[in-house]
Amino acid sequence: MNPSEIRTVATEAELREIVVEPRQNAWDKDIGRIDEHARTIIAHSPFVLLATSNADGACDLSPRGDPAGSVLVLDDHRLVLADRPGNHRLDSLRNIVHNPHVGLLFIVPGMNETLRVNGRATLVSDAPFFDDLTVQGKRPRLAVLVDVEELYMHCAKAFLRSSLWRPETWPDRGGLPTLGRIAKDQLRIKGVSAKELDEGLDLDARTNQY
Repeated sequence: MNPSEIRTVATEAELREIVVEPRQNAWDKDIGRIDEHARTIIAHSPFVLLATSNADGACDLSPRGDPAGSVLVLDDHRLVLADRPGNHRLDSLRNIVHNPHVGLLFIVPGMNETLRVNGRATLVSDAPFFDDLTVQGKRPRLAVLVDVEELYMHCAKAFLRSSLWRPETWPDRGGLPTLGRIAKDQLRIKGVSAKELDEGLDLDARTNQY
């Protein structure tokens, strides 16, 4: 494709020439606090996406999963989620150290609507609530405390368009590469098969969750 054929949008004014201003209720839906409905959704959500960015604005998005109810609501303006064992890159946590602004997307299986939360995060290494973050007898070493600044519901259209909760639309897993296959090819790993890599990755995933 010729780059000259791509028409870009560089200003908000140009953007609004294409998409008109929303109705007032689209702005009003941001309640900026954790009300009873948000508490219920958070309590039922086993999966949340955590968006962060570094001091230069480079973004990262990290999936976070735990048994439903593991994200604690401390009050109407604060929630906390544990940091569980991973690959030690600490992409999200390093970003928070340099830039506290974060975004959260809470997902409940089978529910097409999602809960969006934006705020400022603080890394915590210990607090009385750490006992409540314990899962399978493992107390986290770190947690992310979020002071909520924006909170609102996101409509169902993205999930309806993608048919995310309809198993009959899901791709055949056998037609997709395994993580071992991907790692072997992308990292050019020699001396070990993709199957062996998959077996090691599967063992780690099952035994090193907490």
